[in-house]
Amino acid sequence: MKSIAIVAYEGVEIFDTAGVIEVFELVNRGLREQGNSGPAYDIKLLAAEAGPFATSSGVKLVADAGWYDVDWDIDTLVVIGSTDEYLNPALVDTKLIEWLKMSARKVRRLVSVCTGVFLLAEAGLLEGRRVTTHWMDVERLRREYPGITVEPDAIYVRDGSVATSAGISTGIDLALALVEEDCGRKVALAIARRMVLYLKRPGGQAQFSTQLRAQMAVEGPLAQLLVWLEENAHLKLSVDDLAERAAMSPRNFARIFMKETGMTPLKYIDQIRLERAIRLLEDTVYPMEMVASESGFASAEQLRRVFRQRMGITPIEYRERF
Repeated sequence: MKSIAIVAYEGVEIFDTAGVIEVFELVNRGLREQGNSGPAYDIKLLAAEAGPFATSSGVKLVADAGWYDVDWDIDTLVVIGSTDEYLNPALVDTKLIEWLKMSARKVRRLVSVCTGVFLLAEAGLLEGRRVTTHWMDVERLRREYPGITVEPDAIYVRDGSVATSAGISTGIDLALALVEEDCGRKVALAIARRMVLYLKRPGGQAQFSTQLRAQMAVEGPLAQLLVWLEENAHLKLSVDDLAERAAMSPRNFARIFMKETGMTPLKYIDQIRLERAIRLLEDTVYPMEMVASESGFASAEQLRRVFRQRMGITPIEYRERF
């Protein structure tokens, strides 16, 4: 039986927490239904202290123990994420960070769900490793922890004993992968079927990122422009061209665009083109020149340069990997 410790704190995302627990518990449930003598996993929820604590939704969970009360061997340590409102206080909780540093040396697997990766990074446990997180937090992770390689499109990333997942529901994808590693594909597939999920979800975060940013701005002054850009990012466009289309001065347009999307206009266009290129790399056998042309890049070299800058690997390496 493997010990799974779920590390939470005041204000964690309830779905981040419950989704992972449910995957491991369903393995135990399946064994009970089959009349097996015992569970595969001993799942414990940890917080600052034993007892109830609030999640970001206000619903309370009950911790089995406090972090420093752990007196058993942990096989897999899973750190849960949350929004900045609750994550930022956790990042400066010296007791939590020090406990993570101490405990990480003893566990077989170190795992994060969504922005839980920031806590592992703050504890200095990810230097030189490949990781991922929610697409909205990729740039912050890169900026604040430059010694880490962030793969922005991955659903989850496994680098040795460390495994990190992207946004919220992807913690379930990663938990299924860990169950497959522990118990075999047949068991993991049975759990996925029971949860009505893919065992391995097709595609990456790119299918959600820019499109979701456009949806977030649907009521704002750039709504029509962002919809137009989805179909026209292959055109040669300047900030002045976009400002004119939005009926704004270039300076005001650039300011509002950054506020609404979190990116500069040209970076946003490059991101749309990059996501189109990713889909072509995954779904076609087009040569690189055609992928570049179809996605709006001037050449295969420009595609390669932008791809490496944003993804950390070349388009060819991405195609081979995914």
